[in-house]
Amino acid sequence: MTFADQIIDFNKNLVFNGHLPAGIRIMNPFRENPEINGIMEQFYKKFYNDHSQRRMILGINPGRLGSGATGVPFTDTKRMAEKCGITIKGFKSHEPSSVFVYDVIDAYGGVKKFYHKFYIGSICPLGFTQQQAGGKEINYNYYDSPALTKAVTPFIIESLRKQLTWDIDTSVCYVMGTGKNAAFLEALNKKEQFFQQVVPLEHPRFVMQYKSKTKDVYVDKYITALSGD
Repeated sequence: MTFADQIIDFNKNLVFNGHLPAGIRIMNPFRENPEINGIMEQFYKKFYNDHSQRRMILGINPGRLGSGATGVPFTDTKRMAEKCGITIKGFKSHEPSSVFVYDVIDAYGGVKKFYHKFYIGSICPLGFTQQQAGGKEINYNYYDSPALTKAVTPFIIESLRKQLTWDIDTSVCYVMGTGKNAAFLEALNKKEQFFQQVVPLEHPRFVMQYKSKTKDVYVDKYITALSGD
């Protein structure tokens, strides 16, 4: 199986069988929206249809406007079309985090060079939403409540173990989020020994929301980290 085949098979078979805290819903775009599978397959067959070794970059968990809309982490419909050459008909999504990630990808040398070296995933490969008063659903992170973290930790460990059976360079893992996300993975890694080193980097959403005027500083920080041996 190529790297693409393994990713596609992994995504299509993602199932969470645990019990979630009240008011929290699992978000599985690969089962909720069949069209996403087609988009996701196009992307991975275009950029991962080989047997090359890659390093992992791990976000938090899928959000509604990124991989929740396209099946590919940090890739909204606009970046999917303009940067990856895959047009999605029928709906549009814009995710600020995707803007930052593709600025990093451009600075690294473009999509072909970047995706040949790196695989972007999530610590928890399925997302969550919380229903607010009035019925509105908002993104929810696996670490936003101790009860949810406890409920999904076995699923997180199982999912990471599956992905690490692929041709992953485990000498280093880059984690997006220098706070709770990094702390969780660093603690888990001490126990499970997934990677030799975990390198935290500011989360794209944090940069775009609070540091947009100095965005280039963080792009440079990513490039410096990703270009290291």
